[in-house]
Amino acid sequence: MPRRPRIHLPGLPLHVVQRGHNRDACFFAEEDYLAYREWLGEACKATGCALHAYVQMTNHVHLLLSPPESEAVSRLMISLGRRYVQYINKTYHRTGTLWDSRYKSSLVQADAYLLLCQRYIELNPVRAAMVDDPAHYRWSSYRANGLGQPDSLLTPHAVYSSLGANEADRLANYRSLFRPELDTDAISDIRMALDQGQPLGDARFIDSIERATGQRREIRPRGRPRKAMLEETGPRDQMSPDV
Repeated sequence: MPRRPRIHLPGLPLHVVQRGHNRDACFFAEEDYLAYREWLGEACKATGCALHAYVQMTNHVHLLLSPPESEAVSRLMISLGRRYVQYINKTYHRTGTLWDSRYKSSLVQADAYLLLCQRYIELNPVRAAMVDDPAHYRWSSYRANGLGQPDSLLTPHAVYSSLGANEADRLANYRSLFRPELDTDAISDIRMALDQGQPLGDARFIDSIERATGQRREIRPRGRPRKAMLEETGPRDQMSPDV
């Protein structure tokens, strides 16, 4: 069965995941995380992509970004991937590929799902049992989005900025979203959207994507919108470090 074509649309947030080949590690030392961050920042500037959230896990990366044009994300991922692979191969005297051949991506309905997606991304280290609080993980955007720590990589999305009239209120309201755990339905929706290359949003959002692209996108059950996030409860998701 042929792969679905990726959908990248100007200005619409995109959740991107890139994994190590065969789910092997892609970061081996602190210097590797720092090098990737530096080149990610340069790639965002070169392509005009606005990065809203990210996490660098041992064997994969999550990015949430908005491109100014349809091809910007592909250019960013190709440039960043090649540069980082060359660095890793030279540093560790290795050859061959580092990443899976294709990154996965999913358009995100900003008004209802962007903050849910940010939480999913920044809670990866908690679900992987690497830390018990996202603030304890160094290689993610949570310390900036939740604690106000400067991070030159990030450009806040308007939905995030609307959380408060000032920085203190915005940070407090964002942290409050992390008190309830992500429920299993929301996690399943995000993962399924990535695996299938499907947009993450309601039926109206799916319809708008179909009209914009001329491609039929199969509608499936989705997670709850932003207004329900503060009420989420449920069993803690057990996630291995590579998902």
